[in-house]
Amino acid sequence: MRVCILGSGLSALTLAKALTKENIYVDIFSKSKNYKISPSRTIGISKSNFEYFNKNIINIENISWKIKKIEISTDNLENEKILKFDNKEQLFSILKNYKLYENLNKSLLNSKFLKKKNFLKNKIDFLKYSLVINTDYFSGLTKKYFNKKILKKYNSKAYTATFKHNKIQNDVAVQIFTKNGPLAFLPISKNETSIVYSIHNSKNNLKDGICDLIHKYNFKYKIDKIKQFETFELKSVSLRSYYNKNILAFGDLLHRVHPLAGQGFNMTIRDLKILIQIIKEKINLGLPLDCSVNKEFEKKLKHKNYIFSSGIDLIHEFFNLERKLNNNILSKSLKIIGHNPTINKTFKRIADTGELF
Repeated sequence: MRVCILGSGLSALTLAKALTKENIYVDIFSKSKNYKISPSRTIGISKSNFEYFNKNIINIENISWKIKKIEISTDNLENEKILKFDNKEQLFSILKNYKLYENLNKSLLNSKFLKKKNFLKNKIDFLKYSLVINTDYFSGLTKKYFNKKILKKYNSKAYTATFKHNKIQNDVAVQIFTKNGPLAFLPISKNETSIVYSIHNSKNNLKDGICDLIHKYNFKYKIDKIKQFETFELKSVSLRSYYNKNILAFGDLLHRVHPLAGQGFNMTIRDLKILIQIIKEKINLGLPLDCSVNKEFEKKLKHKNYIFSSGIDLIHEFFNLERKLNNNILSKSLKIIGHNPTINKTFKRIADTGELF
């Protein structure tokens, strides 16, 4: 059996590695061998997903930085933490996108189960593949089969960068809901931290003034220099249909969420767990990999992903409403609720596993 993957990003490579570990032949079709990945972008991986990745994909211990505490605050409650989450070992880990990409690429380099092809030079015969998994937002299959979606534009831009600073323990991630939008400080090492700042109504390029905003909310680091910012428009996307016959949408193509909760790639890993589980069950029963895989995948995940995505959107709207009202009633209420040990534990479990119950 042979599987076709369209795309060359992190989702495509992670999926390819998982499939080849099951001795499934994979052809990856992409536009270019030299896929460019941002040096300033980072991803957060929850504890349970981190353990799964190490065991079932590749070991990422040496390229990750463990976060043991999360502190959440708002402009409306100055110097007060409305929510705190901690774990003596690990809440989640931060990785640089390009390092994960390089490690996945290296691990696939000499695999006899993998072939990389340029779809601009090679015509794809979809009929010869058991499954076609599309992670490419700009492919012809996306326009043809996956153009119906639930789309929400946030009228915001995310600014991402990293900066060097003085050496500190640096295992506490900080999220501040500012009047301009959510700002996250995400440690990468003892002397390097990543920034994600989502600015509301950002029609103009704020790269020059954003450094001043970051310094305003930085009470922890002696910053040497903030590296060049990258920006991207913020929106949430949920596909109405996950598949068409034997063609399955996957990764960011399937769902995109606001970066404030750091759950984008975590959702992809959770999808991957279910997909691989379905495929293994089919193989063990001697059944073919066909459209039934996609049907079962959608049945198991579509409602869960939509509920989870809606939950992240609700968090955004909660703090956005407080920003518009310009009062601290909502933050004070959340602070009281979040200090309840049972509720706090529930919040941590949902962020870690994506499961509500």
